[in-house]
Amino acid sequence: MKAITALAAAALLREAAAAPPAPPSRVIEKRSAPTVVISSGTIVGVSREDTEAFTGIPFAQAPVGPLRLKPPVRLNSSLGTFDASQTAPACPQFLANTASDDLLSEVLTTVSNLPFFQKALKISEDCLNIDVYRPVGTKAGDNLPVLFWIFGGGFELGWSSMYDGGPLVSGAVSLGKPYILVAVNYRVGGFGFMPGKEILADGAANLGLLDQRMGLEWVADNIAAFGGDPDRVTIWGESAGAISVFDQMALYDGDNTYKGKPLFRGAIMNSGSIVPADPVDCPKGQVVYDTVVKQAGCASSQDTLACLRALPYDKFLAAANSVPAILSYSSVALSYLPRPDGKALTESPDVLVKEGKYAAVPMIIGDQEDEGTLFALFQSNITTSDKLANYLGTLFFNDASQAQVQALVGQYSPFVWDGSPFGTGLLNEVYPGFKRLAAMLGDLVFTLTRRVFLQVATSVNPSVPAWSYLASYDAGTPILGTFHGSDILQVFFGILPNYASRSIQSYYANFVYNLDPNDASGGTSAQSKVAEDWPQWTGADRNMIQFFADHSGSLVDDFRSGAADFIAANVDILHI
Repeated sequence: MKAITALAAAALLREAAAAPPAPPSRVIEKRSAPTVVISSGTIVGVSREDTEAFTGIPFAQAPVGPLRLKPPVRLNSSLGTFDASQTAPACPQFLANTASDDLLSEVLTTVSNLPFFQKALKISEDCLNIDVYRPVGTKAGDNLPVLFWIFGGGFELGWSSMYDGGPLVSGAVSLGKPYILVAVNYRVGGFGFMPGKEILADGAANLGLLDQRMGLEWVADNIAAFGGDPDRVTIWGESAGAISVFDQMALYDGDNTYKGKPLFRGAIMNSGSIVPADPVDCPKGQVVYDTVVKQAGCASSQDTLACLRALPYDKFLAAANSVPAILSYSSVALSYLPRPDGKALTESPDVLVKEGKYAAVPMIIGDQEDEGTLFALFQSNITTSDKLANYLGTLFFNDASQAQVQALVGQYSPFVWDGSPFGTGLLNEVYPGFKRLAAMLGDLVFTLTRRVFLQVATSVNPSVPAWSYLASYDAGTPILGTFHGSDILQVFFGILPNYASRSIQSYYANFVYNLDPNDASGGTSAQSKVAEDWPQWTGADRNMIQFFADHSGSLVDDFRSGAADFIAANVDILHI
């Protein structure tokens, strides 16, 4: 089992912490460095073969000292001439529980604290920066559409610079749909999503979401100088990034305007939508805060939050990372995630959708077929229905009764051939109950929650179009199937330049231009015209597209309908 756990850790780290493919090594020496003048200074980037990159541009003051665990403060000082050719710093990471004595946590903690690891990532609290990638020769006035990327990583790890946007921008040029890609850095883990009544009272909740929002405001203020059109911004994210995309739609009850204009006009969500959640000061959140305070040595302080802010960086990092991590038995029962705070995220996302309190924009949303396999590799003792119900009731759904959780478990067959990776028969059952748990975790956090979200959204706003997908292009991968995060390799980086990669990038380019994945008009040519029409998802016709490695097909979004109906009918008790 240790070997399987190591496999899970390696796969998740590849998704959220591995270095991306290197950009082209041949820098055009004779070409002068691209330079853009914005209100805060002169930004000097780097030229590549067919793209230009500007990385690590600060958009807020460093959230250190008294600004730690505070909402971002807009940068009001001059940058002068800023070198935007270097790798941008990553925010502090949460890879493992520092207080745990299990082998995996000890290894990950040791590795993440190594000076080499810290320096290689340039990990720093001073990390609120933004990256801009554009086609070579782009200039102010070109008014290219903008794709705004929000990385994933369970709200615990990840950083913007791990995603080099150059190859994606280059691919868009070859499709005849040149656009600018912007990647935002935001605080994760306890630095960005600390819960607790003290946090709520101080107005310091959901800081990572507020970082993202300020990044969008920076785009509105500055992207025109880079050749982008601030009126044509599409927000895009994967996993926690996709959940963040919807949260950006729902912040301030759907008010996505800044200086009288919408910050974005379209949304793409890969593996994530709504996460029904209890408030910032809920019992589970308070346990997290109190644990951090105790580990930090601040329990006796009259003002525990002020004590946390005054701690040396290393000590606060260790304390913030002393709670259960995503790479553990707790899995996607996250310690840190967006929770309702009554101000920015006024209610749980499922409630905001029902009440129409979100910015309803055209959207693409979909999932990998086997979203849960990665997250079911850490629970080898959950081998019966009773143990499964106890696991979910204890760690995930505190408001549900044992009978209700058992009813949820009853929606999933205990037979091996019905579990995930789907369609693999008797194969890939790592331990008794693995495939059943994988199916449930994938559906509850990603796949069927997506359907429930679409059902409500298309009912509340039937005139706003949506397109949905299921990705099956990695079917056959041992144990994991088409696993969570495999689209990072396939779609973002296009490592496998097959049908799936090419077609999805074409659909997305069309959407960025026209808010319709099937409309190839505009740009420099119609090369992004796709072979198959992507059906629109509606409440009456729940049609979606299914992507395979060498073709795509139509699929009716009605699989595992019993479980989906249960989730829809009981969402109020399924808050984490």
